[in-house]
Amino acid sequence: MLTGKLIHPEIMRVLSLCGHGDKVLIADGNYPLAAKSGEAEKVFLGLTPGLPTVTDVLEAAMSACNFEKMEVMQPEDGSTPEIFGEFEKLMPGVPMEKLGRWEFYDACGEKTLCLAISTGEGRTFANVLLTVGCA
Repeated sequence: MLTGKLIHPEIMRVLSLCGHGDKVLIADGNYPLAAKSGEAEKVFLGLTPGLPTVTDVLEAAMSACNFEKMEVMQPEDGSTPEIFGEFEKLMPGVPMEKLGRWEFYDACGEKTLCLAISTGEGRTFANVLLTVGCA
């Protein structure tokens, strides 16, 4: 019986195969996951509008894996979405790099992306690209 926060078998399987420097994308329900996540394993978790949230999935993933960096998609108008603060609160001390839309899509298409997870999150710009760190 699993006792941690992360119990999804496919996510656990793929995370167990990730090594230092590999990447994991946790995306909102608006993100074009099928087209903008390259060869990565894809998991579609959206159950209902709003559930699960990106931060729900992030918290579960953090219970199973160490992340050393996060990248987010910066809105074109330069504003800072509220969820960026939530990411920073959940991962204090983890550097956040803000990328433009096309730069973010390019980063999510790299071969280092091992896992791409789509959520039911309704907020826009609630996407986070995580770099796996050492344990």
